[in-house]
Amino acid sequence: MPLEFELAPGRKIGGDNPCFIIAEIGQNHQGDIEIAKQLIKVAKEAGADCAKFQKSELDFKFNKAALAKPYTSKHSWGKTYGEHKRFLEFSHDQYRQLKAYAEELGIFFTASGMDEAAQEFLDELNVPFFKIGSGDTNNLKFLAKSAKMGRPMIISSGMQTLETMKKVYKTVKPFNENFCFLQCTSAYPLAPEDVHLRTMDVYRKEFPDIPVGYSGHESGMTITIAAVAMGAKVVERHITMDKSWKGNDHEASLEPDELTDLIKQIRIVERSFGSLVKEMRECELPTYNKLGKSVVAAKDIPAGTIISEEHLGVKVAIPKGHAPENRSELLGKRSKRTIEYDESINLEDLVNE
Repeated sequence: MPLEFELAPGRKIGGDNPCFIIAEIGQNHQGDIEIAKQLIKVAKEAGADCAKFQKSELDFKFNKAALAKPYTSKHSWGKTYGEHKRFLEFSHDQYRQLKAYAEELGIFFTASGMDEAAQEFLDELNVPFFKIGSGDTNNLKFLAKSAKMGRPMIISSGMQTLETMKKVYKTVKPFNENFCFLQCTSAYPLAPEDVHLRTMDVYRKEFPDIPVGYSGHESGMTITIAAVAMGAKVVERHITMDKSWKGNDHEASLEPDELTDLIKQIRIVERSFGSLVKEMRECELPTYNKLGKSVVAAKDIPAGTIISEEHLGVKVAIPKGHAPENRSELLGKRSKRTIEYDESINLEDLVNE
């Protein structure tokens, strides 16, 4: 049984707990706090567990040259990359407003801290857990510092190797046992052949004491549903109000109706998991009573006959007879009475020889 832990107050992940669903708003709010609130409400109404953003302190995340680089993309919100990022970055006060709004709606709120200063702010903001984006997963000093803060952690693994993920595990584990890995491929949008859901199986083998999940950037819902069927305990998908909006992430995001449908389908899949015990289910009894087969007499069997294979057949019979999978139990026994052709045979019709 995979490790369970409380990711957010009253909400455990791992084991038989429902998959924890993160609606990744990121910066799909277009720099508009009202759109951000609208997306939080979409996440709540769709049934997501958490609405998540991305928080950066830009002078800590980027060097001067990166911020000064001209940014002429069709997705740009400024002449330089720094201007573009500043347009999309909410202030601390705005984050406090968003968290309060999420709490008012009854949905967990967090953000990926994209640098140490941002992570310190999120710790001060008292988010329920830290999300480590793929770009920081090999930043081992950052991971150790985050782990020591004591909050549960979800760590994406895009752009990383298994050897790096082993280092991540060894870095975080001594300070914080409450973390999980998400399989992730950092491409937007993501082609199915680049998803590699089987990496979750690799993680479960290499790290058997932590839950495993999936962060998806593909179009549509099918692959995320498959990830849940393959045992993902956390899933994360980007959401948007409109895929045609300006921004790199919108095309790989889900619109409100898609998010609602995805979560509905995930919960249906989870209902189908059922028990590890294989047995006839109560819902199968009507079919069994109508069509289940029994052992019947393949010919007339006089009283006192020693039963052999030639005496036994299998048919749908009324009343039920001995179960076909146990027919060998009848062999070598003597019939107590005359059993007519086609009549059901039960153990009570026979005695040991």
